[in-house]
Amino acid sequence: MNPEGPRNETATVYEERAGEWRQKREGSARSDRPARLAAEVATRGLGLPILDAGCGPGWHSADLGPAVVAIDIAHAMLEMVGEYAPDAAAVLGDLAALPFRAGSFAGAWASKSYVHVPRRHVPLALADLHRVTAAGGLVELVLFGGDEEYAPFRADDFAGRRFSLWPEELLRCVIAGAGFAVDEWEVLPTRRGDPEYRIRCTRSRTLPDYVAPGMRLLVCGLNPSLHAADAGVGFARPGNRFWPAALAAGLVSVDRDPRHALGEHRLGMTDLVKRATSDISELSPAEYQHGRERLEALVDWMQPGALCVVGLTGWRAAVDRQAQPGVQHAEFGGRPVYVMPNTSGANAHTDLGGFIAHLRAAAELADRARR
Repeated sequence: MNPEGPRNETATVYEERAGEWRQKREGSARSDRPARLAAEVATRGLGLPILDAGCGPGWHSADLGPAVVAIDIAHAMLEMVGEYAPDAAAVLGDLAALPFRAGSFAGAWASKSYVHVPRRHVPLALADLHRVTAAGGLVELVLFGGDEEYAPFRADDFAGRRFSLWPEELLRCVIAGAGFAVDEWEVLPTRRGDPEYRIRCTRSRTLPDYVAPGMRLLVCGLNPSLHAADAGVGFARPGNRFWPAALAAGLVSVDRDPRHALGEHRLGMTDLVKRATSDISELSPAEYQHGRERLEALVDWMQPGALCVVGLTGWRAAVDRQAQPGVQHAEFGGRPVYVMPNTSGANAHTDLGGFIAHLRAAAELADRARR
């Protein structure tokens, strides 16, 4: 994700006015919630540090444990972290591209930091948070309610900053899509009138969505296998023919890399049901229905060229019992739909050449829809 002008402007405000920010906000920043998060993370026994994501001056870092890692985009903020948390590791970096290995953290504290990520890019930023958090890790987010893509607050005393404001249902879809299960969701009033959301969630053993605006094609699997969830890549089980077919069809140029597929080829990836299982027989009708609603909201919001569903079984269970492979009669979320057979190695009815043809046809549908 490339930095944008407004995001740079927001970062510049914090860089140039860090001292003033601390002086004005320090009294209102105190909370027992970071210490409570750290205590609960400790009970999960993951043995990893906690990430203070968008740490600012480091007000909360010390409460998150002795091995806390504090990251912020403003160097001037990081210079103050040592005053509050001398043992913290301070890292200069962007929440949209976290510079850490997969599974580095047992949890994360992100209070009013992802509010400065443009709303359309938050799904990918949260996918990165999912990547660096170990399965079972605990995350607390504070985000703002409302309905703004990325705009200034009226009468902001730190002019130049921009904020993303969220309708609650859309935000719930995005958090679920990023692979987090909500444990607590508090809606608190603010002086602005729009609410503040305090969200405690668990990093699920699943795959996050890799989605962004301007997708050529959004690929939707049924649900992740446990193997795929642990690998961090959809269709990763040995013998699955999705990636060989996608490479041969020209949809991607790097094997098993969903971030590269999205960034370089505008190929997004999601799942109808987010829960990973060893077999689809474990899924319930309620999960299919909830998955349909989440997927429809995602497609309606992101408006990809087309939706390509990999696997007739899931589409028939969730949407159309009479569906056949190919272009579907009805749109979904306002976009055309192509349904193709499951690429699992267990599907002996379709060979690699057939999957290549289906993916090319789905891409052609998307390109026609964009003309």
